[in-house]
Amino acid sequence: MVLYTSPFPNSFLSVLHSFSWGLIFPCYWLADRLVGSFVPTTYEKRQRADDPCYFHALCIIITTPIYLALLVASLPFALIGFLLWSPLQSARRPYIYSRLKDKNHANGATLLTEWKAAGSGKSFCFGSANVCLLPDSLARFNNVFNTQARAKEIGRRIRNGASRPQIKIYIDSPTNTSISAASFSSLVSPQGGDNRTVNAGIKRTTSMEYKGDNCGSNNGEENREDKGGSGEPNEGEENTCIVRINGEENGHMSDTETDTVNGQARASGPAEPSLEGDADISKTPNHKQKEGDSGSLDSYSASRESLVKVRVGDGTVDQSTVNNKLLYKASIMKKTSVRKKKHTDETFDHEISAFFPANLDFLCLQEVFDKRAAEKLKEQLHHYFEYIVYDVGVYSCHSCCSFKFVNSGLLFASRYPVMDAAYHCYPNGRGMDSLASKGALFLKVQVGSTPQDQRIVGYISCTHLQAIAGDTTVRCEQLDMLQDWLSEFRKSTSSSSTANPEELVAFDVLCGDLNFDNCSSEDKLEQQHSLFTHYKDPCRVGPGEDKPWAIGTLLDPEGLYDEEVCTPDNLQKVLESEEGRKGYLVYPTSKNHSSSQKGRKASLKGNGRRIDYMLYTEEGLYLEWKVEVEEFSFITQLAGMTDHLPVAMRLMVSTGEDDP
Repeated sequence: MVLYTSPFPNSFLSVLHSFSWGLIFPCYWLADRLVGSFVPTTYEKRQRADDPCYFHALCIIITTPIYLALLVASLPFALIGFLLWSPLQSARRPYIYSRLKDKNHANGATLLTEWKAAGSGKSFCFGSANVCLLPDSLARFNNVFNTQARAKEIGRRIRNGASRPQIKIYIDSPTNTSISAASFSSLVSPQGGDNRTVNAGIKRTTSMEYKGDNCGSNNGEENREDKGGSGEPNEGEENTCIVRINGEENGHMSDTETDTVNGQARASGPAEPSLEGDADISKTPNHKQKEGDSGSLDSYSASRESLVKVRVGDGTVDQSTVNNKLLYKASIMKKTSVRKKKHTDETFDHEISAFFPANLDFLCLQEVFDKRAAEKLKEQLHHYFEYIVYDVGVYSCHSCCSFKFVNSGLLFASRYPVMDAAYHCYPNGRGMDSLASKGALFLKVQVGSTPQDQRIVGYISCTHLQAIAGDTTVRCEQLDMLQDWLSEFRKSTSSSSTANPEELVAFDVLCGDLNFDNCSSEDKLEQQHSLFTHYKDPCRVGPGEDKPWAIGTLLDPEGLYDEEVCTPDNLQKVLESEEGRKGYLVYPTSKNHSSSQKGRKASLKGNGRRIDYMLYTEEGLYLEWKVEVEEFSFITQLAGMTDHLPVAMRLMVSTGEDDP
């Protein structure tokens, strides 16, 4: 299958499309500004609290006639542009595939060689988020604004969060039963450190992997110059800091372990990061950045509570001791109860994290509707992800029953090469959703190869279902179509057979905003859909019941800018508290409760509406391999940027042999 790198098959159609959109854009922009001026967000209301009550009304009275006059004047040009633009959509391709052109930053080919060196298996990390990048006037109805600036900041936060140091913490304790991935900030991984062999007595290992802005393929300009100007990135190199903690009751490190840590810390050089572009980061008004706020990993003085957090056995590591021994200035503190495994039979770690997971491999985004915002977001993500598929969907009346004004809003980013891609539009959208080409994006990626040069591939699907409450039948129909399209895509892109297995399938992951939760009584049909018999939900016990540690992913829009939740660290703390969740999450609907429960203190069902899903399957994979969830995270790094919580999942693909 050919991947489309441009929206049109030839340059003439591209130029004609740009010309037609140039005629439409002034009218579109003026209408967006006009409507947006009448829909203030709670942040803007608070900013104007000290202004005279008549001031805002006076501004509207002055600007509205100007906008209206310019809008009327631009209408004839917009009409001509629309007559050119609409028929062109029949020739438009359903997505744009962008590959990073800077070879100094490209490392996808190098990643493919890691599978052979991985031995018995390899882990892959997946992330998903609804980022609410609509035209500004529509975004304001969700209490977010400044779409263009938000797009840039969201991209910066995601790639900075994923570009955290690669740090491995070894817990040597027979009493230790659990450890979750921790959040890191203001750390750098050692370059050329001597990683000592770990003894066989270590019970459990947690790895915070880092391949980002100040390491490997994403080095800043200063780091590249320090390498002698060769332009050769340090791709695929393991830059690991190993921290070993003895299992003694007092939580203190032994002298041998201290020497190990200090020796590797000194090898890293300065402990201050040099993230690319951080010096001139632009702060959006949606997020009031405070000193020490590490939401974007831009502050060198990141808050201590957002750094490494480790629990050893039933005790706590002495924070002052560790701070004296580690040159990374990492604080170690007791984990809150929400991060502990609450079931002894739980097979993976789970947490609420202030950052996107380190070494994020695949990212699926929803509601990237605005095309200018998509370009800004893509530019930021390309600092970390080499392959991006964006502007996914159809416009006008092409291939769908109703007229589509905006695309599907789906965006996919990957560190591994994309082999095939396909998009399908749901034909049964209703109401406002019918104006967007909501659908499903299917991708096939190559993640490695065997010593016998067999390709190892993975399948990833991203979707966004009907949003209107009560449209249960529509969503179930869309889930039916989704399964059929998935099966069709697997068959059409597979080059293997039982007799001739040219490819080995490592994983099949489905993620996106499904717009129903697993606890609402109104969503019973979706909860019992056959999709959940083929795909596993790590957060789900069964229809109508989530695991106790799972929390909702839909935030109450009215509280987005409250002091308690306006930063990643603050939102993380609030969501770790049951009472805090009741105040700032939207809860499952029932006959007795409305969907918005802000400020309620009564007992509510579940831990909030979890409508953003990450599912995986073991069906159709290579039979001798095993797929298990290593970590599952609810992420607060986009606090103040969107009304959804991103989610992330790390899968371990085990071969069970020394070589695949």
